[in-house]
Amino acid sequence: MTEKRTIRKWFWVWDFEKEERWLNEMAQSGWVLIAVGWCRYTFEKCEPGEYIVRLEMRGGDDSYIEFMKETGAIYIGRMIQWLYFCKKAEDGAFDIFSDRESKISHLDRIGKMLEIIGAANLLIGIVNAWNGSFIGTVNLLLGTLLMYGLGRIHGKKEELERDRQLYE
Repeated sequence: MTEKRTIRKWFWVWDFEKEERWLNEMAQSGWVLIAVGWCRYTFEKCEPGEYIVRLEMRGGDDSYIEFMKETGAIYIGRMIQWLYFCKKAEDGAFDIFSDRESKISHLDRIGKMLEIIGAANLLIGIVNAWNGSFIGTVNLLLGTLLMYGLGRIHGKKEELERDRQLYE
């Protein structure tokens, strides 16, 4: 029987690079991700450094998952709109985003989601606060936090766009 372990951990959506880095550190130490859930990561014992893990925010596109499998990637699972893949390190480099444009497009998808949910929370919070409801404060705080995340994503996107202009 293969040894498994589950770790509960929280990452903000705008810290997806930190999450991916942690998943790869786990793989480097001999624990590859095999399942993902709400703040839950299940790992299986493997050879240290045997796998490279990548994640991407993308809608429910089964043809994309099939495409990734054709490239040799292993589909681990989905958490809402986040897709998790891994690939054997011996197969060479594994990058989902092959160029600057695909990275910008990825940040756009994350930003759009943060913008919609954040704006909805701000609007609901204003309406509820106006009516004297405590829940309005919670919505306002959550909306503010999500707008902060949107700013972080926007900053990363601006940096890539500056780099693009530099090399054009």
